[in-house]
Amino acid sequence: MLSALTSLHQSLTWRQRARPLAACEPQETVQLSGQPAIGRPRWPTVALSLALALATACAPSPPALASQSTVKVLSLNVWHDSKEGVDQVAELIRTSGADIVGLQESSKNTPVLAEKLGFQSLQQGETTAILSRFPIEPTTPGKHGVVVKLPSGQRLGVGNLHLNHQPYQPYQLLKIPYGDHPFIETEAQAQEQAELARGHEVRQALQDLTELNGLPRVLTGDLNEPSHLDWTQNASRAGLHPIKVEWPTSKALEQAGWQDSYRVLNPDEVARPGWTWTPTTRPDDPADHHDRLDFVLYQGLKPVRVDIVAERAESGSIVVKPYPTDHRGVLTTFELGP
Repeated sequence: MLSALTSLHQSLTWRQRARPLAACEPQETVQLSGQPAIGRPRWPTVALSLALALATACAPSPPALASQSTVKVLSLNVWHDSKEGVDQVAELIRTSGADIVGLQESSKNTPVLAEKLGFQSLQQGETTAILSRFPIEPTTPGKHGVVVKLPSGQRLGVGNLHLNHQPYQPYQLLKIPYGDHPFIETEAQAQEQAELARGHEVRQALQDLTELNGLPRVLTGDLNEPSHLDWTQNASRAGLHPIKVEWPTSKALEQAGWQDSYRVLNPDEVARPGWTWTPTTRPDDPADHHDRLDFVLYQGLKPVRVDIVAERAESGSIVVKPYPTDHRGVLTTFELGP
């Protein structure tokens, strides 16, 4: 959403993994500015030959991921190009531990964020960008996706979307004024309005993202539309949403093979609604409706953990204060295949 209601340079500073000390003990820990602590051997005074042998055996290995088989992907709407402060947004990303970030509402400050984090960046369009701890390789023709080369040598397809924010159907259904759009009553009307608002964008993106076929791939995004996996009959009966709606965007993505990492790991939509919209209003605010609009989707990977990055513990598992945006972030840890 654009407001609550109205309003690489290549990184070589990968997260370090401590090696077994073996003959190199003891070690002292050295903290490099902006980087994790790494071990530096404290060499004993010995004969030159022994020193050379130890140097060969204990020379630091190249920087590596905490696990070569995992990657952390964050979807984050930064709110009007990090209007609450680039430093605060950079700290949110740093705290999350993300390796790859799909940004929405990010434009002029994208390279600033990348520099602060030591990441590579690609500006996809006016308001979308991708940050990566790892090298970014060629993009898809429409710039909806890129290829990222992981330290293991594996290549990962990464897509990122920010879809049209209005008309916004939950507000239309709940008679909440937002732009000059008609109020609606039924599931069919909600689907029709959503298709008019975003259908063309979704079809274009899906066509462009076929360029990533054959790779394991992730897709981040603020879809500005809820999921059909959330607006179910059960959720409606529980009072979470006014009616059941089979939302067309999430259905189209599902039919194209994209799986929703949050809902795969949290299949109970009533017990674990996973709201990302919005930390700026109370859940009972009559002029708003809390929902899940931010996603990390995937194909050919295994999600092993998903976290909501939030302003308080009641709303997410990673807490950042002060919280600098009007969307909560979604962070998924994926296990890569061999």
